[in-house]
Amino acid sequence: MSTKDELSPNRLEAYSDGVIAVAVTLLVLDLKVPHHDNIAGLAEQWPLFVSYLLSFVFVSEYWVNHHALIHLLKKVDTRILWSNILLLFSISMIPFFTAFMGENHISAFTVAAYSAWSLFCAVSYLVLIAAVFRHVDMKDEDKRCMRNASIAKVVVAQLLYLLAVVVAFSNPAAALALNVFVATMYFLPNSWLEKRKGKK
Repeated sequence: MSTKDELSPNRLEAYSDGVIAVAVTLLVLDLKVPHHDNIAGLAEQWPLFVSYLLSFVFVSEYWVNHHALIHLLKKVDTRILWSNILLLFSISMIPFFTAFMGENHISAFTVAAYSAWSLFCAVSYLVLIAAVFRHVDMKDEDKRCMRNASIAKVVVAQLLYLLAVVVAFSNPAAALALNVFVATMYFLPNSWLEKRKGKK
């Protein structure tokens, strides 16, 4: 197998898709079947359901953004490979912190730990963004706007995660709400893209 084939963006994306798919599978395996066949039994599992839903959204958003990022590449170097591995490592640990938070009924420490790991994930994604855009033509206005919007959004996410870590020890619900806000933020379209579409 040639070096060129080994470093192709398609192979990188295929490997990443596999790791992310496993992470999603591990998330659902942490959901417990209630011991009581009534609504009360389901209600007892609410911390697990909330943790699962939040993490499922996070992992899905990383997959969507990762897909868009890798499709900018025509070639992959060693820096991108290791940056991508760092991101995949951070995503692969999300099921652990999800179960830790859900099993312990979303306590102050578990929410802080979950938020801290979310911060690590965001940092690793920023590292990948920096590595990818080293190979993107910054003379293209669309690409330049995409880089700036991506960096701005992930930096805001990092600040909110950091705030969530601090807030968790006094108000776990508020800290969790900050995590939900970040998830919601990534559902919103980038304003730069909408403006560009309007001009065309």
